[in-house]
Amino acid sequence: MSIILLLGTLTGILLAVGWLIAGPLGTLAALIIAIVINIGTYMYSDRLVLKMYRAEPFENEKVQRMLSYLADEAKIPTPRLFIIKSPILNAFATGRSPRNAVVAVTEGLLALEEDELQGVLAHEIAHIKNRDMLVSALAATIAGAIAYVAHIGYFSLFFGNSQEKSPLSLIFIIIFAPLAAFLVRLAVSRSREFGADWTGALLTKKPEALASALRKISTTAREHPIQGSVATSHLWIVNPFKQDWFTSLFSTHPPLEKRIERLEIIRSSGEYVA
Repeated sequence: MSIILLLGTLTGILLAVGWLIAGPLGTLAALIIAIVINIGTYMYSDRLVLKMYRAEPFENEKVQRMLSYLADEAKIPTPRLFIIKSPILNAFATGRSPRNAVVAVTEGLLALEEDELQGVLAHEIAHIKNRDMLVSALAATIAGAIAYVAHIGYFSLFFGNSQEKSPLSLIFIIIFAPLAAFLVRLAVSRSREFGADWTGALLTKKPEALASALRKISTTAREHPIQGSVATSHLWIVNPFKQDWFTSLFSTHPPLEKRIERLEIIRSSGEYVA
């Protein structure tokens, strides 16, 4: 229900901005453009991100066995396995549907204890099972439409009839709406991370193993941030890029302490016990 509420909030912002600028036709035009752009991104993003990090198909009997077991438990096809040649500890899932999903792990991640590695893989399987890539694409589509319409509003200050609009409506269009859309997108991403932790813990029945893995991955991310596109940060199980107090405010991931706290609640409640 929270995801429906967040996506509904984005839609409401879009409708408000579009109506203030050009009425319903303006909103419809912006939404169509955003859908076309984001469908292309959604269809090919997996190829782009794998190429960006030079990920290669990976054949490893132990990891493949874990992945197949977890996929069976989640009742989805076994995703393809890729390796990223990096000593850091991290992983991500990508792909537009469970049928063509990919799980990519770094070489460093293989140093985890077996239960911890299984916990990380379960988290990525959970993203695929929960169709989080689709949810993110929907949020990006609506937020992109809002940004596009706000851009039109900005130019209307100089080339349009801006005197017909109240100062408050212009502030809403140009400043508040894009910022609100961005924050809601972050909320969507954080919500999906909590969901993947929960589903992953139920799949392995070892929430403490995932919590332990998250601690180790977070430590290496702080000490050895990777080079890459920050726009891909939401894909990784832990944000692998350099962060400070300011960027942490706009993180795509919930605070590590909150994630571990929720995993501890699952462990103590015994909710994962069949």
